[in-house]
Parts: sequence; structure tokens; C-alpha cells
Amino acid sequence: MLSNPTPRVRKHPDARRAEILAAAASIALADGLEGITLRAVAARLGVRPGLISHYYPAAEDLVVAAFARAVSDEREDLFPDEGDPFTRVACLISRNEGERWRELSQLWLNARHLCRFSPALAEAVQVQEEVTHRRLVLLIEDGVAAGNFTVADPGVASSRILAAIDGVGTYVNNSAPHGDEGIAHFVSDVAEWTLGIPAGELCAAVTREQGG
Repeated sequence: MLSNPTPRVRKHPDARRAEILAAAASIALADGLEGITLRAVAARLGVRPGLISHYYPAAEDLVVAAFARAVSDEREDLFPDEGDPFTRVACLISRNEGERWRELSQLWLNARHLCRFSPALAEAVQVQEEVTHRRLVLLIEDGVAAGNFTVADPGVASSRILAAIDGVGTYVNNSAPHGDEGIAHFVSDVAEWTLGIPAGELCAAVTREQGG
């Protein structure tokens, strides 16, 4: 006699949507935004593709949402709440200069390329850039108030640091690590200059953060 099958548990729509987004964000970081398909997300979750299309009828909507989710999640690690502003900036830069953040740099580079063909993704990229910019501005303002930084305009300082991070990020897909020492510590150098930190102090703190 066959036993009764285990009843299938229906997840709350919010929980299911969050699960789908988490899976898609993971694929975005590992395989790029082009790797996000209904089949790929369904396979990762062990469900039918039709379930994914129920929540995201347009694949582009899922790609855009997955990008925003991945960037938002990673930003929480880039901007820790613990420590003084100097230490938090060192932490931010160490994670952007280190191997650990290769996937995030690749994702940003990937998204900026694809947004040429997707107005919705272009808008999402702009929104996430602004959120990150505001987060860094607040951190710099905290540092000015604490006496860690000497900055006339925190907004300008934030833009310079983020431009340096993005500039170095363009090398992320090189087959071999960039050997130029000036590039290796370029973000630290720019941050020291724009934040009024004595030369070498931030670079040393970043090296310590990286365990070097």
C-alpha cells in the first residue's frame, strides 16, 4: 500500500519572491547578468520555470531586480557600522582592492555594458550609484566631524573615490593581475589626497585590513 505523499507547502508570495531574487542575485555575481534565465533560476531553486515566470513574467525585470539585490547586499559589507570613520574607509577600500570583491567589480562592469541596451537596467544602475554615493558622503561627513578627514565638499570627495574604484574595476577581467604598483594602490592614493590624509597612512591601514 502506497503511503500518502507529503503535502506540498505553498510559500507566502513575499517569501517566494525573496527566494527567487536571492537565487538570481547569486547567479549574477557568479555568472554575470546574462546567466539569469528563468530556467537557471528555477534549476537553482529546484522548481519549474513557470513558477519563476509567475513572479517575473518579463525576464528583464528579474535581471534588473537581481542586479539591485546583489549590489544592495554587497554594499552592506562594504560599509560596516563598526569602527571610526578612518577605519571604515580603510575597510571599504581594502575590500574594493582585494580579490574578494572581484565578483562585485565584474557585476558593475557587466551592468554598465548591458545598460546600453536596457533603459530599465540603466535606471537601476543610476539608482544604485546614487545610493552608494550618498552612503559614502555620510561616512566622509562623519570623518570630518570626528577630525579624521579635511574635506571642503564631501560630495566631491565621494565622487572622486568612487571614480577611482570604478577606474581600477575596468581591469577586473584581465587574464592576469595588474602588476603596476601605482594601479594596485590607486584607490588608496586618491582617497588620501581627497580626504586630506597624510600620504601612506591610509595605504598602510588598507594593507592591515587585508592581512598583509
